[in-house]
Amino acid sequence: MSQTSVELELIRSQVGSPEQGTTDNLDGNAEFSLPPVDGGKEAWLFLAASFVVDALIWGFTFSFGVFQDYYSQHEPFTSSSKIAVIGTTSAGLLYLLSPIALGIYRLFPRYVRYATPFGLLIVLLSLTLASLATSTTTLIALQGVLYAVGGTIAYTPTILFIEEWFAARKGMAYGMVWSGEGLASAVIPLILQRLLTQYGHQTTLRASGVAIFIVCAPLSFFIKPRLPPSNTVATRPWELKLLFSGIFAPYQLGNLVQGTGHFIPSIYLPTYARTVLGASGFLAALTVLLVNIATTIGALVMGVLTDRLPATTCILISSAGATLGVFLAWGLSSSLAVLYVFCIMYGLFAGSFTATWPGIMRALGHTRESGEITGIDPTLVFSGLCAGRGIGSLVSGPLSEALITDMDWKGHARAGYGSGYGTLIVYTGITALVSSSSFMWKMLMTARTSLRQ
Repeated sequence: MSQTSVELELIRSQVGSPEQGTTDNLDGNAEFSLPPVDGGKEAWLFLAASFVVDALIWGFTFSFGVFQDYYSQHEPFTSSSKIAVIGTTSAGLLYLLSPIALGIYRLFPRYVRYATPFGLLIVLLSLTLASLATSTTTLIALQGVLYAVGGTIAYTPTILFIEEWFAARKGMAYGMVWSGEGLASAVIPLILQRLLTQYGHQTTLRASGVAIFIVCAPLSFFIKPRLPPSNTVATRPWELKLLFSGIFAPYQLGNLVQGTGHFIPSIYLPTYARTVLGASGFLAALTVLLVNIATTIGALVMGVLTDRLPATTCILISSAGATLGVFLAWGLSSSLAVLYVFCIMYGLFAGSFTATWPGIMRALGHTRESGEITGIDPTLVFSGLCAGRGIGSLVSGPLSEALITDMDWKGHARAGYGSGYGTLIVYTGITALVSSSSFMWKMLMTARTSLRQ
């Protein structure tokens, strides 16, 4: 099928009937003059705006390690054992609420243009109210839950529209947008560290909410669909058959398990550097900065690779690098230099895991035999992966607190394993290894097929 034919079929599938005056003379292009896909001014403006919005929404969440270190040292939060839950709740719900938001957007497509500014208002409200909190439970509700609700509403239109603006370069587009999360997460911890030190958490939370709103709100104008939203017909938002299919399960298993361990280093690295290795406030915050800088590079590279390599190969690269980094670099770290090496390795490989999702979306959108489109909606695959990632993140908060409570290995092992954080290190490494389950499944299926022949 030619590109022109594909374009026409795509338009027909998403616009109204001729009676509404939306598809008349479609083949002659009399009524439709769509901007180009995979390039052009409007596509790049959309991508740039999505880059910034995603960067600040997710970057603030992924910088929670700085808040974790601050809250653990300052009243009235210092005695709480649930501080880590704030960060994992925020990250987990940003993932977990995404399928719900995308489903609602598909039911009411004409209103999606207004979702980003509305979500940004909720983000501003959540951080402003969180600055008044006097308990960890209140912070979980505001900086965790309410922030995630607003952030989800604000960022998910970028996912919905990226499917319209990019086709052949879709992996590159996703990788570029998600690399913004790493870039912002590299800069934001430094800003937060300075603000927390000089002004405390109340001013820092308020300033963060105002800054996110002021920067992102004007850019929401460019986060728009490529196809006419006024003509878009509401489609079935949740077709759950795929989520329980055998072909999706290996991808979801690795995704979910990796999610339970992925956020642990970013949450605990500043505290680990300060308490175990004696790092100062800046040097401790530098651990998160290095992870996020490396994530920026890793996501960009992985996004390009997903346009060229099978999804399972990309996942194996991410899994192998992250596993080696955790067990060798973090586990054997006895100095800041070695810990910083781990931060770079972890960001490059573990941080690029979600950038493999476009490859999964493409793999599940084709049959194995012919390579023809099967009609599986890529946003449905994304929604399923988000749900798995969100569940994993929500579990990781209380799980990490439980793993570190007794510090069972402290003094009974060497380097990082004997620091009191040994159980966290081992668990993170195991989850990184299991993230390659889809590659293992593919190898088993290939071997099984060879035996039958």
